[in-house]
Amino acid sequence: MLPNRISGKAVAFALLLLVAFSLSFLGGCNSPYTPKPRGYFKINLPEHQYQVFDKPGFPYSFEYPNYAIISQDSTYFEEQPENPYWINIDIPSLNGRIYISYNQIGGKARYKIQNSKGEYKDSVGVNSFDKLLNGSYTLSFKHSYKASSIDDSVFVSTNGINGIYFKIGGNTATANQFLLTDSTRHFLRGALYFDAAPNEDSLRPVNNFLKDDLKHLINTLKWKN
Repeated sequence: MLPNRISGKAVAFALLLLVAFSLSFLGGCNSPYTPKPRGYFKINLPEHQYQVFDKPGFPYSFEYPNYAIISQDSTYFEEQPENPYWINIDIPSLNGRIYISYNQIGGKARYKIQNSKGEYKDSVGVNSFDKLLNGSYTLSFKHSYKASSIDDSVFVSTNGINGIYFKIGGNTATANQFLLTDSTRHFLRGALYFDAAPNEDSLRPVNNFLKDDLKHLINTLKWKN
């Protein structure tokens, strides 16, 4: 037996339901959408506490975080340490490292020169104050090619040592660098780097936290001779 023929009223009612459902669906698709703000993992920051670095034979001493580890540096990017006073201050819990390089003003310097064949050979010169100062500025710009801004400010530390602080903006490998010098004998440079993809927003809390440690190191540093 064939089913009963559907009445015209039933067909009209079904079409009305279909149109109503379609309009409701389209209206939902066009409803305002508010994206959630980008978030990052919460970072548990330790309490600021410090210990003294005063190794015999070193020409400087300072205080550094008790959650950091100091090791002797064997290489600093393309440079080779000219003396045993180049060190790394590692902060494993925050994937950070403070590179410390030291040069004696007037002391011997090793650098490379290019001959007529385009080959580089080692040469020996003298560490003049101007050469070290210009080299520090060059390094600040060289390792910050993605910087959106670089601000340098002159200061005098709590212990009366002259210095320059470099604040670098943008997605760079380092946002905080500094140098300390008496302009006649000692020249020390420091730079904070992270073992992470450069991201100004995600690194901001850690940068701000470790910037306080940098300032503490700067203000407690003393020349020993």
